[in-house]
This record gives sequence, structure tokens and C-alpha cells, in this order.
Amino acid sequence: MSKFYVPVGLSNRHIHLSKRDVEALFGEGYELTKFKDLAQPGQYAAAEKIDIVGPKGTIKGVRVLGPVRKDTQIEISLADGFALGVKPPVRDSGDIEGSPGAKIVGPKGEVTIDKGIIAAARHIHMHTSDAEAMGISDRDLVKVKVEGKRGLIFENVLARVHEEFKLEFHVDIEEGNAAGIKNGQELEIIK
Repeated sequence: MSKFYVPVGLSNRHIHLSKRDVEALFGEGYELTKFKDLAQPGQYAAAEKIDIVGPKGTIKGVRVLGPVRKDTQIEISLADGFALGVKPPVRDSGDIEGSPGAKIVGPKGEVTIDKGIIAAARHIHMHTSDAEAMGISDRDLVKVKVEGKRGLIFENVLARVHEEFKLEFHVDIEEGNAAGIKNGQELEIIK
């Protein structure tokens, strides 16, 4: 039986903005500025940063990711939730109904969202050819094994399969640090 491996992409706190919120925070007609490409085709870290203000505290300098999205979504760690005074649910990207909101402050203005803060659920982006080779379908749940002194098995890892995706395991910085893993490290996928 063949073993299959996936490179790690640790995800730090970040925000995806709607076009309307980009303009409210940075000015009318404003376009995000690409800082660097991310592993997923078409996705990038923008040069722009914002501040998130919760009922208990503020997190300054949160990186904006592009391109713009339909809805604004803030992805933070559970510890960030304590700092802000909110309890982010662990959710798949885009699933923001019933999640907490916050005030977002940019250089030209601010917006308050009533929902949109989540702790992103761990997932694997897979190109259709990778998924086919591994016998995995879109939305399957798999496991990812970490070897070593802090070895563990990540359970309930959602496979997201698309012809434009590049193979990469996304896990937040807290989970990655707990397992002692680094960006680009190859981990075994267990079906």
C-alpha cells in the first residue's frame, strides 16, 4: 500500500475582506496591493494590514489576504479569541453564520461586522489529480500523521478537492506549534 504525503502550510491570523469593506477601510476605489503570492493559485498576502477590536482587546497589524471575497471573514486562533474577548467557532472557511463579529479599523475608516470571526478548521487543499491518486473525494475526512517527539495524528481533516488547488495541509499556528511542525514539512495522509 502506497503512502501519501502533504506539505504543511501554517496559517497565522488574517482577514479576507469584501470589496465594500476594502473601500470603507482604505478609501473609495481602493485596490489591494499584492505583497506575496500564497501557495494556492490566485491567493496572495496583501501589503495592507488592519486592526481588529473586540470587547476585551485589540489585535493590531492583521494581514489582509486577497483577492476580495463576497463576505468579510476573520480567521484567528483560539488564543486570539481570548485576547479579543470573543469565542471563535472552529469552522470551515466561508461558514460564518452565528459567529462573533468585531470592529475593523483601517487607515481611512472603520467597519463593524456582526459575524465573521472563526478559527479555521484544519483542511487539505488537493488538486483533482492528487485526490484521484490517493482515492480521496471532495469533502472526505482524513487524518494527518506527525512523526517525532511531539508526534500526533490530526483527526477530522477536511479534503477540499478542486482542479485549481495545489496540495497543501492548512493548520493554524497554535495546532502547528503544539505538534512541532514547520511550513513545507511533509506529513503522511491516512485515509
